[in-house]
Amino acid sequence: MPNNYRLAKVSSLLKREITLILQNDLQNDLIRDHFVNISKIDLSGDLQHCKIYITSTAKETVRKEIVSNLNTAKSSIRHNLGKRIEMRRVPEIIFKDDIILDKGLSVLKLLDELKNKNQDNNNFEDKDVNS
Repeated sequence: MPNNYRLAKVSSLLKREITLILQNDLQNDLIRDHFVNISKIDLSGDLQHCKIYITSTAKETVRKEIVSNLNTAKSSIRHNLGKRIEMRRVPEIIFKDDIILDKGLSVLKLLDELKNKNQDNNNFEDKDVNS
């Protein structure tokens, strides 16, 4: 149990510091022009590897380019992270595109379409009964 608490604390710290690095220290116009958010951090149990899932308001192709740019700049991000936090070893970082938000939005859109279609069918049936 203490290990899970430790992972949660370190993940929270990494998320906060990497967000600050993305906002302030990274000199990339593509990342600065689009709203980039860290949605999730998967940290290995030994604190050696870290997957950072990114969401953005940009289109899918731009998001892929943002993730590619972040993976290119991961060594400088890791270096800045090492300056900001006190850890024995800063974990290796991999950035990934988080598609969960897109999937959730598409499900909500489908549910909304079904709801509208159901309401249209009910309105049509009501008109038939009243006629």
